[in-house]
Amino acid sequence: MYHWLSLLSIQQRFWLFGTIAIMVAIVGFGILMNPYAEPKELESYSIDMSISDIAPQLEVTGKALARELNLPLDVSKKTPLSELDVKAETLQHTIDRLLSHRDNMLKYYLYAALVLGGVVYLTRLGRPDLSGVEHRRKWFPRTPYIISLMVSVIVAGFLLGKSPNPMEGAVKVFKSMVGLYPDPTAKAAALFFFVALAIAGNKVICGWACPFGALEELIYSIPILKRIKNRKLPFVLTNTIRAGLFVVMLLFLFGIIGGRKGTVIYHYLNPFNLFNSDFETISISLTIILALLGSIVVYRPFCQFICPFGFISWIAEYLSIFRIRINKDRCTQCGACIEACPLAAAESRVYGKIVTADCFSCARCLNVCPFDAIQYGSVFKNDIAMQSRETSK
Repeated sequence: MYHWLSLLSIQQRFWLFGTIAIMVAIVGFGILMNPYAEPKELESYSIDMSISDIAPQLEVTGKALARELNLPLDVSKKTPLSELDVKAETLQHTIDRLLSHRDNMLKYYLYAALVLGGVVYLTRLGRPDLSGVEHRRKWFPRTPYIISLMVSVIVAGFLLGKSPNPMEGAVKVFKSMVGLYPDPTAKAAALFFFVALAIAGNKVICGWACPFGALEELIYSIPILKRIKNRKLPFVLTNTIRAGLFVVMLLFLFGIIGGRKGTVIYHYLNPFNLFNSDFETISISLTIILALLGSIVVYRPFCQFICPFGFISWIAEYLSIFRIRINKDRCTQCGACIEACPLAAAESRVYGKIVTADCFSCARCLNVCPFDAIQYGSVFKNDIAMQSRETSK
């Protein structure tokens, strides 16, 4: 890390300290806009009240509260809950669960700051201007990446809670379409925010800022069972399962399967509940356990197999502004980057496949190419052939 810092040019040092200052300013602005406050106390409630009495306090629609209480969406919203056979314990548990889904707005600013830091590091700072090809093994040190991952897990995860997160951003917009949220525009804006971050830097929001994805990455980075880790799962398999689950979610949500609108299967597979210590169903606990244990040998298993935003951001990758770029004139297809990549992303790009695998912008491929044929840069620049930055000097 010290060797990397010593080889940064004066211009890069300005980039480094300027980016850190902007990141701090973004988070600071978020704190000023969203000062910490104790959770709002709800007015007294009981099963003698109706859905229409309670739902406004929880900032959800009557349909959403009905679904959480396992009642039909078209149930009478003015009938006392006691007459609908709702127990006091069930109401309490439902209210606690809905409150846990309230967004902590500060997290949006933190996500933006982490993505900014990741993009600048990948495009401008990871490779020092004063280094040559012989120093490539020193390029893109892991320390800044690990720091970003730890900030995401500790701050965006355990300190600020599970919401908002990219997965919920992908699901809530569809839930609002069936009346489970009062303001579809707000949910669409949240999804747009996450997609915009995914487009700004190739899935950097997933690779550098998502709390559960960061936790998976940290576990995978533990240097054990390397031989097993080298066996990558076929992308056609993982993406088919992920896409299929997304379609099934929509079919259940809109009542095409099951005949009841509002059923969200991701509720039973939400690993972000970990950050609120909320293990309301066995399926959630199993999802968390299997994802974290699986991360020891499989790269980001939840992201690959289940995450709906992982699927949406995979599509958004085709629009990414900053991404991995390969100089075809220099590339000899030696396989160094393919071996370093924990998924099939490098292979897809080296061989020019139309359907490319997920790239989480982890930077593993950027310091292994012996022919200096790979870089992380803007799609609007045509100077990839100059990426060596006169390394012959």
